[in-house]
Amino acid sequence: MMRKLSLLFAGALMGASAMSLVYGAPGSTANAAGSETYKQLAIFGDIFERVRAQYVTPPDDKSLVENAINGMLASLDPHSSYMNAEQAQDMRVQTKGEFGGLGIEVTMENDLVKVITPIDDTPAAKAGVLAGDYIAKIDGEEVRGLTLNDAVEKMRGPVNTPIKLTILRQGADKPIELTVVRDIIKVKAVKFRVENDVGYMKITSFTEKTYDDLENAIDTIKKQVPADKLKGYVLDLRLNPGGLLDQAVSVSDAFLDRGEIVSTRGRDPKDVTRFDARAGDDIGGKPLIVLVNGGSASASEIVAGALQDLRRATVVGTQSFGKGSVQTIIPLGENGALRLTTALYYTPSGKSIQGKGITPDIKVEQPLPADLQGRDLTRGESDLKGHIKGADESSTGSGSAAYVPPDPKDDLQLIYAEQLLRGQKTDPAFPPNPQKAVLNQ
Repeated sequence: MMRKLSLLFAGALMGASAMSLVYGAPGSTANAAGSETYKQLAIFGDIFERVRAQYVTPPDDKSLVENAINGMLASLDPHSSYMNAEQAQDMRVQTKGEFGGLGIEVTMENDLVKVITPIDDTPAAKAGVLAGDYIAKIDGEEVRGLTLNDAVEKMRGPVNTPIKLTILRQGADKPIELTVVRDIIKVKAVKFRVENDVGYMKITSFTEKTYDDLENAIDTIKKQVPADKLKGYVLDLRLNPGGLLDQAVSVSDAFLDRGEIVSTRGRDPKDVTRFDARAGDDIGGKPLIVLVNGGSASASEIVAGALQDLRRATVVGTQSFGKGSVQTIIPLGENGALRLTTALYYTPSGKSIQGKGITPDIKVEQPLPADLQGRDLTRGESDLKGHIKGADESSTGSGSAAYVPPDPKDDLQLIYAEQLLRGQKTDPAFPPNPQKAVLNQ
C-alpha cells in the first residue's frame, strides 16, 4: 500500500491538501496529560537515552527526535506531519507559487519515490518524467531506505545544477536515466485560452496567486470574445492536487451570487466554520462546465462540490481523489511547524467527500494511450494507508484515472464539455440559466 505524503517537492504545492493557517502559542490548547501518559513519555525518554549511549554508531539527536515526531503523526493519518524550520520555510515559499526545484509532485510507494505528476513547463516535464514513474536512484544513490523527506532534500539544490534520476517505468525493459537541470519554478496558477466561442480556464494549483490569475483570465476572455458570441466557460480542475482553502473559497465565489460554499467541522461538534458566497458572478451567469478526474483533490473538490451542489455548473469527467480533510499549519517558532489534520470539510448539501470524492454529473472516461495501459493510475484517498474513514465512504472507494491527453484534440472530456456548451449534446441536469438556479436555492 502507498503512504501518500503529497509534496509537490521543489516545484509544487504541498499537494492534495486544503490548508488553513492558524497562529497560536504552541501547546496553548493542550490538556494536562494523565499519569499514564507521563509513564509512556518516561519510556520514550529512557529509550532515547539508551539509543544515544549504546547504538553501534553515534546517532544524530535531531534526526532521532524528528523521526520520532513524524512517526507519531504518521500514525494519525497520511497528511499530518512535522516540518522542521527549513521545510516550513519551503512550504511558505511554495504556497506563494514560485520556488526552486524540478517541478514534480511525488509520494512514497513500495520504498520508492513515485511521481504523481510533473508540472507543465518545468524541468522535470521537459526532461521526460511521466506520471507513474518510480525514482529508484538519485545521483546514483539508492532511494530505498530513505524517507520521502530525505529523498526530497536530495533532489533539491541550487538553480542551474544538474541531477541524475534513475527511473523505473512500467513497460520499459530497463531503468531509464534522465538528467534534469534544476530551475526556478514559476507555477502559472491559471492557464487559459479561447476555443472559438468557449472560454477555457485550467487551474493547476491553489496558491496565493490563483484567484488573481483567475480574474485576469476571465477579463481577458471577455475582451477576446463578445458577450453575445461567448457560449460559456470550461473550468478544468483535472490533475489539480489542491492547496489553500481560502483560494478555493474565492474561486468558487467568483462564479456564485449567494449560498454556502463549504463548511469545515472539527472534533468539537460546535467547531463549525461556514464560508458563504458574496453577491456578484464574474462571468455574468454564463454556463459553466467543471472538469474533474482522479487527480482532482481537496481544494479542487471544494470548488467542484460547491458549484455542483448549488447547480451553478455541470461537473464532467470521472470520480475525484476524495481528500476531504483540512490541515492546519501551526507555527512552532524557530522549531518549524506542525501540519495537523484538524477538520473535515463538507459541500453545501452537507456531504463529506472524504474517501469518496466528487461524482461527476456526467461520467466521461478518457482512454489511456497504449504506453500507459495496464498501469495503476487510479489511486484515491481511500487507498491511502491510515486515511480517515469518510462518513460517506463506500466499498468502491474514491479516485479514478489521473490522465489528461497533451493534445486537446484527443481530450474526450474537454470535447464533451465544449459540445455541451454549444448545444451539440444535451444534459437534463444542466440548467438553461445556471445563475437563476442558484438564486432559487
